[in-house]
Amino acid sequence: MAKKRPKGSSKIEEILHRPPVVVVLGHVDHGKSSLLEAIRDFKITSKESGGITQHIGAYEVEEKGKKITFIDTPGHEAFSAMRARGAEVADIALLVVDAAQSVQPQTKEAVMAIKRAEIPMIVVLNKIDLPTANPEKIKGELSKIDVLVESFGGTIPAVEVSAKEKTGIDELLEVVLLVADLQDLRSETEVSAEGLIIESYMDGSKGPVATAIVKKGILKNKDIIATDLALAKIKHLEDFKGLPIKEANPSQPVIILGFEKVPAVGEKFRSYKTAEEAMAKIRTEQPKREIGSTVLESDPNKKVLNIILKGDVFGSLEAIDGMLKSLPQDKATLRILKSEVGEINETDAKLAEMSKAIIIGFRVKISPTVLQFMKNDLEKKLRIKTFDIIYELIQDVRHSLEKTLEAEITRKDVGKLRTLLVFWGEKNRQIVGGKITEGELKKGLKLEVFRDDKKIGSGRIINLQRDKKDIDLLRKGDEAGILFEGNTKIEKGDILVAYVEERKKGEL
Repeated sequence: MAKKRPKGSSKIEEILHRPPVVVVLGHVDHGKSSLLEAIRDFKITSKESGGITQHIGAYEVEEKGKKITFIDTPGHEAFSAMRARGAEVADIALLVVDAAQSVQPQTKEAVMAIKRAEIPMIVVLNKIDLPTANPEKIKGELSKIDVLVESFGGTIPAVEVSAKEKTGIDELLEVVLLVADLQDLRSETEVSAEGLIIESYMDGSKGPVATAIVKKGILKNKDIIATDLALAKIKHLEDFKGLPIKEANPSQPVIILGFEKVPAVGEKFRSYKTAEEAMAKIRTEQPKREIGSTVLESDPNKKVLNIILKGDVFGSLEAIDGMLKSLPQDKATLRILKSEVGEINETDAKLAEMSKAIIIGFRVKISPTVLQFMKNDLEKKLRIKTFDIIYELIQDVRHSLEKTLEAEITRKDVGKLRTLLVFWGEKNRQIVGGKITEGELKKGLKLEVFRDDKKIGSGRIINLQRDKKDIDLLRKGDEAGILFEGNTKIEKGDILVAYVEERKKGEL
C-alpha cells in the first residue's frame, strides 16, 4: 500500500510498507541452519524451491499473504562486521537457543551483537521435541544476561519450535509479522536504489555474482550501481530462486550479475545515473580500503594460532579479515601472518611450515607444486584448508582457535571420611578405618588429607572394604576400611576428602 510523502517535501515520493528483514543468530550447535532450512522447506514448495541449487545468503517466505526476508549469515561475527561498517542489515533478530542445553558463550555474543544493532529480538527455543528440553530453565538463564522474555516479566517474545519436526514454524512467523507491524517498516521508492551486499563469489561462466538486499528505492535491470570497491552495469537480475526479474523492491533479496569485480560482503551499494558518477565514488573510497598483511598484537601469556589467508578477490579478503578479527580473543590470539589474493603457492607453504601456520584459502586453488609437496609430506606438517562459503571458514577457524586452549579441569568433592583407626602402614600405603560423614566413597577416587583444617597430603583409594569384604561404593553413615596410597602418614582424627576432576574442552 503506497502513501504520499508528507507536505514540506521538495518532491512527491512514494513510501511503501516493506517486508521485515530477519537475521538468525545463536550458538553454532543450537540449530540456526536447521531452523532456516525448516522455514524454507515448510514455506516454499518443492516445485518453487527446485531451482535453488546454491547458497545465496537470503530468501523470502510468505505467511498469511505477507512476505518475510531471512538472511542466512555466517553468524554474529559477520553480523557484527556488517554493523561495524554502518550496514543496517536487518530489522529483527531471532536468537536461537537449544532448549535441551543451556546458554553458551556464543549465545551471549549474539545477544551483544543484537543489542549493538538496536533491533527487536525474538527468542526461539529450538529442539523442543527432545525429552530433555527445558524451556523454563533457558528463559531463566537468559534473564541473567538481561534478556527478559514476556513470561518472565519482560517484553521479548519467546517461541518454542522444533526445526526437526517442523513444529512451531507458523507461530514463529506470526510473531515476526507482529513485531514488524509494531515497527511500521516503510521505504521510499522514488529515490536512487540503495542496499547491502550479503553474499558474493566468482562464477566461472557468469563472472562476479552478488546477492543483495534492497533497502531503499527500486533496483532495476540495466541500472548502474557501485559499492566502495566495485562497479556494476546490471546485466541480469534474479530472485532468490534464480528466476529472472526486471526489478527488486525494498527488503527483497536479489541476485545481481554485471559487477566488474566481486564486491565485498557487507558493502553498501547505490545506483547512479551515469558510470562516471559511480566511478567517482569508487575512486574516492578505494584508497581508504587498502589492506595488506595483518598481524594482530599477541599476549605472550596466551596461546596463538597463526594463519595465512588467501582469497579469490580483495573484497572477499576484506570481509573475512573483518570477521576473523571479531572472534573472541580473551583466551587465545589469532595472528594473521599474511592476507593476499591469489592461489596457494610455494611461498605460502614455506611460510606456513616455518611458522607452524594453517593456510586458509577462500575460493582459490592450490598450486601443483604445493599439492605435490602435501602428497610427499608424510608427517602432515603442512595444514591447508579451502572453503567456498564464508561462514564455514569462520567457524572452522573458531574451532581451530578453541583447540589451542588447554582443557579446563574442574574439581568436585564427592565424599568425606573421619579416620577412627590406623591399622597398618608400609612405605606409601596404609590401611585406615573410619566413618563416612558426607557423600560417598568408591575405589579409585583421589583423596586429600586434612589435619586440624590444614591440608597435609594427598593420595587415592586403592581398595575399599566393609566388614572385611571388598566393596565398590559406600555412602554417608557407613563405616569403611580404606587401602590408602599417598605421600603422607594418616593419623586418627584426620579427615579424608574424596574428589573427582572433570576435563572440559576450552571455549572462546
